[in-house]
Amino acid sequence: MEFDYIIVGAGSAGCVLARRLSEDPKTRVLLLEAGRKDTNPWIHIPAGFIKTLSDPSVNWLYETEPDARTNNRTIPIPRGKVLGGSSSINGMLYIRGQHRDYDIWAQYGNKGWSFDDVLPYFKRSENQERGEDTFHGTGGPLNVCDQNERDNPVCDAVIAAAESLGIPANNDVNGADQEGFGYCQLTVRRSRRHSTAAAYLDPVRYRKNLHVETNAQATRVLLDGKRAVGIEYSKGGELVTARAAAEVILSGGSVNSPQLLELSGIGDPELLSHFGIDIQHPLPGVGNNLQDHYVTRQTWWVRNAPSVNQRTRGLNLAKEVLKYFYKGEGVLALSVANVVGFAKVREGVETPDVQFHMTPASFDNTPQRTLETFPGMTIAPCQLRPNSRGSIHIRTAEPLASPAIRPNFLDDQVDRETIVGGMMLGREIMNAPPMDPYRGE
Repeated sequence: MEFDYIIVGAGSAGCVLARRLSEDPKTRVLLLEAGRKDTNPWIHIPAGFIKTLSDPSVNWLYETEPDARTNNRTIPIPRGKVLGGSSSINGMLYIRGQHRDYDIWAQYGNKGWSFDDVLPYFKRSENQERGEDTFHGTGGPLNVCDQNERDNPVCDAVIAAAESLGIPANNDVNGADQEGFGYCQLTVRRSRRHSTAAAYLDPVRYRKNLHVETNAQATRVLLDGKRAVGIEYSKGGELVTARAAAEVILSGGSVNSPQLLELSGIGDPELLSHFGIDIQHPLPGVGNNLQDHYVTRQTWWVRNAPSVNQRTRGLNLAKEVLKYFYKGEGVLALSVANVVGFAKVREGVETPDVQFHMTPASFDNTPQRTLETFPGMTIAPCQLRPNSRGSIHIRTAEPLASPAIRPNFLDDQVDRETIVGGMMLGREIMNAPPMDPYRGE
């Protein structure tokens, strides 16, 4: 088979690329996805992320290597194994980076990546249900909407509590300034998840020049000297070869793309030789300089207000199911967080260095997303710009084996100070007077 472009990975980037590149009917595009079609019903129900984040049929279920800095635990690294990739299993929060972050990228020499440069593309991609303004667009493929519940008393109290500490209420963290607490916006359309598969791929599946292969595991990039000319992939137990006249594009994300490069002989010669892989292009940086965000969870009892924990049990759950299927509302329409907040916790920082996620729910078993039996709420701080650096490398020459993921969370002292500062601020918010009616003893 020969195409102009071969895209490996039908996730958040791959589906967008497939749509854009196939706009020219003379351009032949092959989109490869190792996972299945996005037919699992839990993908499309917003609260279904509780199921998909631990479902091996749609999730690679990667884990980090044990690390002494995180008490030798293995930490889940969920990644989508389905059309839409991680956009089909994530929490659906619509949150951009801070303006200054993009400007710093541009200052480092990445021309075209300042906030003024990327804003037109954000607007072009977006169908903002609130309407068009300076920072938002309408008519784009990706639907962005408000939470279906924006009057939860506990959520309102968290926003008020943060405001009492000098952190402003912010109705649009994707607008002029990201600092502050407010209700999240979601990538949801008509009460259903709007993944990149739904937003970008489904409307153009009729195109004759776009070929989508699912259950197609890429095993090797084919090279002609230093040029990528095709992909070898496994389909139904057999190896298939596809050639690219123009480009091979790897969009397998931070985990799968470096893994495929190393399997193809592109990477650190010492590592590749250790696994008996012929060196095609020595490139020591492959798999290194991994940067990831460390999130902690703080939970509290809740009183005098409904909690998702109770709304999803017994007769209450039956009522919520009916509410969702008849009105598109209720707990099944909720995302991973109701409220998001951005704040500065270290002295001297010019922009927020911690992001908070708040939900009126708490988990007894976080990896399995099992809810507590008592009314609970969670505040989860996350450091925005970690200094710690890690790696992702193959552990074997077998393409289906999971790579070794070593984020080195909390390796840097600044990271440790920041996450502790975020947790301390979370406690301050919970101890502020607006939370008094709802904070359990």
